[in-house]
Amino acid sequence: MQPIQLAIVVGSVRAGRIGPTVAAWVRSVAAERATIEVVDVDLAEFELPGNLVPNDDTERFTAMIGTCDAFVFVTPEYNHGIPGSLKTALDTVKYEWRAKPVGFVSYGGLGGGIRATEQLRQITAELHMVSVRDAVSVHRVRKRFDDEGGIDDPAAVDALGRLLDQVEWWAGAVAGARERIDYPG
Repeated sequence: MQPIQLAIVVGSVRAGRIGPTVAAWVRSVAAERATIEVVDVDLAEFELPGNLVPNDDTERFTAMIGTCDAFVFVTPEYNHGIPGSLKTALDTVKYEWRAKPVGFVSYGGLGGGIRATEQLRQITAELHMVSVRDAVSVHRVRKRFDDEGGIDDPAAVDALGRLLDQVEWWAGAVAGARERIDYPG
């Protein structure tokens, strides 16, 4: 079996964001697996309009999503929800998300972004994605990473391993199903 194309999506586009640091940690763990080929997707590298009018970047973004087998969304929690940039990205693409697994790595202060994860579960279900059960929640994120991007949170490390196991399993399951029959959604 070929390695799955796992997109690690950085959901925040704010100046001074820590999302790329969190995503780099996820990438380093995922890249250790011979069964995964990581695709980096940073929403800050795309101009995705809030009115969802297609442009060159929406076309490029949609094509990139279409080549991926599975996703990990790396997201902060803003005002008890997901960043607008991530919601716009989810709304920009339609069919390319369908029948693909997704895992969530959230971060924030004391709450660790768990409300953003729960909101994403609802949104991705509507997009016909398969969200895996285990998620990562990094609490007090700015105190968790050292200058080299290492993390001092053993619970997050353990959770990321389980999340990746589940994403890989589902990626294999839906790939096999797609070979037999088109997704009915």
